[in-house]
Amino acid sequence: MMKKRRPRFRKVNLEELDDKTLLINVYLTQLLTLAMAFAVLWLQGRSPANLLAAPDDPRIWFWAAGFAALVVLVDWQLSRFVPEEMMDDGGVNERIFRSLPLWHIAVLCMVVAVCEELLFRGAIQEGIGPYWTSIIFAAIHVRYLRHWLMTGLVFAISYGLGWIYIKTGSLWTPILAHFCIDFVMGCIVRFRREP
Repeated sequence: MMKKRRPRFRKVNLEELDDKTLLINVYLTQLLTLAMAFAVLWLQGRSPANLLAAPDDPRIWFWAAGFAALVVLVDWQLSRFVPEEMMDDGGVNERIFRSLPLWHIAVLCMVVAVCEELLFRGAIQEGIGPYWTSIIFAAIHVRYLRHWLMTGLVFAISYGLGWIYIKTGSLWTPILAHFCIDFVMGCIVRFRREP
């Protein structure tokens, strides 16, 4: 009789992955996020197409840009006054963005913004509200959990994204804000000149 083999799982160390594999992992994670968003929306009886309908209020651009500018400003101030190790993500952002061309940074940031906002603001927040959604959002950003400041910042950003979604009624507001935040941060990593 043939003995059934059990799959073995092991923790993968970030250093074991090359940059290309890490980037592929990001896209696969976003695909999973999108699938979960569709599943939750289906269970809620809601349509992703309705949530992603083109906005008719131009003010969402101001809300999105204003929130993104506030986040970038706070991050910039923190980076000036807080020790670097308190804002360390384990080098993940550096490895993802450091060699990407500008167009790829934009594509990656838009994919992340659409997938994550569809799941968190569009689907989960509908059921449990912005506070608990933000706790889950902060928890899935595992690389920041080692530092209370970064975890708190991710929670605050998530809560702010939830708030501007409620305020404007358009999912495009947090999507655009999320995109702007990630794009600016990605460009800073990509084009930063080390001393």
